[in-house]
Amino acid sequence: MLMVVRREAQGLVRYCHLGTGNYHTRTARAYTDISLLTCDPVVGEDVHRMFLQMTGLGRVMELSRLKQAPFSLQESLIEKIDREAEEAMAGRPARIVAKMNSLAEPRIIQALYRASRVGVPIDLVVRGICCLRPGVPGVSETIRVRSIIGRFLEHERVYCFHAGGKEEVWCSSADWMQRNFFARVEACFPIEHKALAARVREEALELYLDDEQQAWRLASDGSYERIQGEGRSAQQVLLARHCG
Repeated sequence: MLMVVRREAQGLVRYCHLGTGNYHTRTARAYTDISLLTCDPVVGEDVHRMFLQMTGLGRVMELSRLKQAPFSLQESLIEKIDREAEEAMAGRPARIVAKMNSLAEPRIIQALYRASRVGVPIDLVVRGICCLRPGVPGVSETIRVRSIIGRFLEHERVYCFHAGGKEEVWCSSADWMQRNFFARVEACFPIEHKALAARVREEALELYLDDEQQAWRLASDGSYERIQGEGRSAQQVLLARHCG
């Protein structure tokens, strides 16, 4: 997170930069990430409160829009997963799509298994470690996991929930791991502008679910199988779109 406070004609305005990666010259050259630049006053207040927590000795402050580790992020994600399960049990549409580097946190995995058992379609793009087993009968039949290995090191964390038709798109610096949830300060922020949310969903999730050139599918026995088809490469599509 980065915050700049600027004195303008109407008073002080907070400009915040929220990213899924690090402010580090080496990793910035190697990783691909997503960033949000905003002057939303509610987001600015949340970022301000998080900085106060990290630099002071006061109590944990309640945030309006952001979720943060190690205080509210894990429980919030479990609530969102369980909400999709409730929608599926009621016969309504539900879906979870998420992208991250690693998935290893036991309670999150159990919540995903619960959602799968009641029929929630779940697509996960997990580049590295994945302790969840997809496609296990009676446990995770509706979960699909793939890993994209290409020219760029995929580093963004994006979580998308159907949310009863009011789709939610979240970006975060946190993988779904114990160290991220409990041993670090991590931020998770919503993409609320409809056009931006649609762009993040399409460029960070949908393209990668359709990739048939650089994708590997995780099987229920823990092995990976290369997906080989006539379809497109997500990274090549983005290169042509933004650099062509």
